[in-house]
Amino acid sequence: MNVLADAPEMLAVCEAHDLASVNNGPLAMGLLTGKYGAGSQLPSGDVRAAQPWVGYFDQGRPAPLWLARLDAVREVLSGGGRTLAQGAPCWLLARSPRTVPIPGIRTVAQAEQNAVALMLGPLRDSEMGEIARLLQA
Repeated sequence: MNVLADAPEMLAVCEAHDLASVNNGPLAMGLLTGKYGAGSQLPSGDVRAAQPWVGYFDQGRPAPLWLARLDAVREVLSGGGRTLAQGAPCWLLARSPRTVPIPGIRTVAQAEQNAVALMLGPLRDSEMGEIARLLQA
C-alpha cells in the first residue's frame, strides 16, 4: 500500500477488527523516491527489473502509468519542506492511524530521511484531498 496504490479494503478490515497494517512498500519499490524517470534503466540483476509482479517497473524501466501517477502528486507530496521520499510515508500516516510504513533502506542517509518523515507527521487533510483529486482523474 502506498500513495500510488491505495488499499481501502485492507484498511476497512483493520478498522473492523482493531488491527494494524504493516506496509512494506510505502515507496513503491523506490519509484516514490523520485530518483527514477522515464529514461531510467535498472541493472539486470535488480529484482525490480527481473520480476513482472513488481508492476512499478516494466523490463527494468519505470512503468509509464506509475510515472504519470507520481508526476500528478509530486508537488503535493514534496510540499511543506518534505522530500518526495518523506511525503510518501507521511501520506500513509495520514491515510489511517492503523498504518505502519516500513520503507526499505540501504544507507544511513535513507534511514535518517525516514526518521524525518516520522517527525514531520501525517499530511494535512487539504493535502490528502488534493492527492485524492489528482489521482482520481
